[in-house]
Amino acid sequence: MACTPTDAWCALEMRVGRVVRAEPFPEARKPAYRLWIDFGPEGGGVRPSSAQLTDRYRAQALVGRLVVAVTNLPPKRIAGFVSEVLVLGVPDVQGATVLLTPDDEVPLGSRVY
Repeated sequence: MACTPTDAWCALEMRVGRVVRAEPFPEARKPAYRLWIDFGPEGGGVRPSSAQLTDRYRAQALVGRLVVAVTNLPPKRIAGFVSEVLVLGVPDVQGATVLLTPDDEVPLGSRVY
């Protein structure tokens, strides 16, 4: 896909990463996890994220999973934790977030187009 500098879709940098660490985030206002996601050298290495995934996922079940995240948004401070990437998902019929994830192994840091 060819991108132009004015193409809003291409301005978002979405990459595939692997969750290497996940833990409860009790300080967050809404139930969430603190995640550390490895995007490989292409995507800036291991980067932190806060994600509201507690309705569908246990922290330890997230470790090792591939996820898709927006990696070029400004960092956001959430209850003292700096979240550098936005993990992507869609709501199920009850409103719980279902992760967007590749259905096969791909290199860490792969760009989504």
